[in-house]
Amino acid sequence: MTLEGWVPELSESLTLAEVIDLAFDYRGNTTVVKVDGTEAKGYIFNRSSDAPEPFIQMFDVAGNGPIKILYSEIRNIKFTGRDMAAGNSWQAWLERKEREKAEKAARLGTGPA
Repeated sequence: MTLEGWVPELSESLTLAEVIDLAFDYRGNTTVVKVDGTEAKGYIFNRSSDAPEPFIQMFDVAGNGPIKILYSEIRNIKFTGRDMAAGNSWQAWLERKEREKAEKAARLGTGPA
């Protein structure tokens, strides 16, 4: 399951703090919709819900940052970027690396290492 493309509907059963936690764990870009109507697109890499003024930190899509945005400035977060972790698993990575290693050995004529 992936959150890619999801636009949460905040309610009593889904709070902004919960969406922020999901966005922090998301391995793709998000769009932070601010209370003033502006949007910030990028990757959320940090959040602090325990700070006197809770905040998130993100890098924008160009890699600039960190950009700090207070929870109080956030209306919603959309999961707009490709989920880089979707469909990936340790086992799939391991199998790919073993296959690449065998292919390289075959090209070099050394046999599997």
